[in-house]
Amino acid sequence: MYFCLNCVVIMVACSVGEQHFLKGGIAQELRTDGRKRLTYRHTYVETGVIPQANGSARVRIGGTDVIASVKAEIGRPSSLQPDKGKVAVFIDCSPTAEPTFGGRGGEELSSELALALQKCLLGGKSGAGAGINLSSLLIKEGRVCWDLYIDGLVISSDGNLLDALSAAIKAALTNTALPKVQVSAEVADDEQPEIDISDEEYQQFGTSSVPIIVTLTKVGEHYIVDATEEEESQMSSAVSISVNRAGHICGLTKRGGSGLDQSVILDMISVAKHVSETLMNKLDSKISKIHKQLVDSIVYGSLFKVEIKHNKLHEKIVISFGSRD
Repeated sequence: MYFCLNCVVIMVACSVGEQHFLKGGIAQELRTDGRKRLTYRHTYVETGVIPQANGSARVRIGGTDVIASVKAEIGRPSSLQPDKGKVAVFIDCSPTAEPTFGGRGGEELSSELALALQKCLLGGKSGAGAGINLSSLLIKEGRVCWDLYIDGLVISSDGNLLDALSAAIKAALTNTALPKVQVSAEVADDEQPEIDISDEEYQQFGTSSVPIIVTLTKVGEHYIVDATEEEESQMSSAVSISVNRAGHICGLTKRGGSGLDQSVILDMISVAKHVSETLMNKLDSKISKIHKQLVDSIVYGSLFKVEIKHNKLHEKIVISFGSRD
């Protein structure tokens, strides 16, 4: 499944000397910030940052800072898909993060990012490659379902926005729990059934199939991961690959005018699988604490019988990993 992404690169002015220095460093496996070509910047993750949401997370990769939140509401399945729930993704690029985000430029970038992330999570029209099983959001066929609203906010931007947002969404979904819902007995088709939402029983949202995105950016004769804005300004092409826990490719997009040989793309996919596995292992090992807190919350009492700020599911969990260079 392929998706289009046209306007994620923010141009940074570089002198000729700076361009030679940047490209020469990448060619010698030494980027301007000291990283190797396939090394991510220091990555920081915090969950439960928005207590009013069903799940939320903040991710910082170097100077790129984003927040994702998940809000679950009771809805009605569409007539075209009566056996599935619904998911919508919205991205807001704050003008304070980057001056070019103001006005039409920010709106176009927000729309492009939201479309790419939605296709990453839901797959193509057939549902192939979907990271979220919409059938799992169904409560009663044709009558009641969960509607998930996923919102992303770009607080600051220093390149690699798509990867950061995908990681934040995955972490926010891991932090999400849906209460058990009981639907009343059969009623007429034109009547909405009565719904009882539990205060005590919850089900954690499954994220094993939710992918993260790894973008490989070609600068000069080599490609790198986690490009900064400065590096992105010198790219000839970039390939963004979404990979799930099983190593399956859920989506792929290429941007930039320079062509790539098939062998190079296959090599990029292999690298993306390896990099994504390393990142997800680190991420999963840290945020597994959320699972324990969720179980403790269910065992020892209702999540909603205390004030939301005391909700154990949404207590802050802060983790960090990656290069500090």
